[in-house]
Amino acid sequence: MSLLGRSASCRTLQILNPKKCVFMNRKEFYRTYLPHFQQPGQSYFVTWCLIDAIPSKALEQYTKELAFLYEKLKQAEIEKIDDSELNYIRLDINLMRKKYFKAFDEVLHLETKNIVNLNRPENEKIIFNSLLYFEGTKIENYAFCIMSNHVHWVLRTFENDSEGKPVYLQDIIHSVKSFTANEINKIENRSGGLWYPDKFDTTIRDRKHWHNAIEYTINNPVKAGLVKRPEDWSGNWWFDRED
Repeated sequence: MSLLGRSASCRTLQILNPKKCVFMNRKEFYRTYLPHFQQPGQSYFVTWCLIDAIPSKALEQYTKELAFLYEKLKQAEIEKIDDSELNYIRLDINLMRKKYFKAFDEVLHLETKNIVNLNRPENEKIIFNSLLYFEGTKIENYAFCIMSNHVHWVLRTFENDSEGKPVYLQDIIHSVKSFTANEINKIENRSGGLWYPDKFDTTIRDRKHWHNAIEYTINNPVKAGLVKRPEDWSGNWWFDRED
């Protein structure tokens, strides 16, 4: 499938070669029970949603199991147990993360009435422009999809910005979520939190993972039965690439 750049009022990115994508080792930190990855110069697949898109206890069991597994891995590393045992724990963690994301994604697509509709043209434009705001200065955008209650984003953070400071995903996400929350609240004549406090992010491991993340992102509205083609969804954006 040819991925054609969609830029609306924003500039189109130059044609990029997926072989130039950067895949690096991961550094983790935690918010609630879910691990997040911090590595300047790394490519990511990120999903976040509205504050009322996830029922309070919908993912409780998954977060508890992930917390248990990460604590088990931490203790095993302290005790310096055999590498084969560590790999078994890491495999369990990987499988649980996949289960978590599957459940997370399924909950997001349930037919529910949320506090706002992100696909309202005014709201969509705010998010659209915010995701492209740091393009060329702190990040390289690959694709994103704005759905009615959540956002998928595939991007790469630069190792350093123009001032030589390292660029962290958490800072980018915080800036985007803070700005969009303030602006959308103004439009919707509301106050209070807009976004669910946590997010799901994973580092892109290799070219295949990178390609699959982009395909998953732009086909989200197709899978939901909202449009027949990715290019028909106004909340979609992706760049031109060479096959």
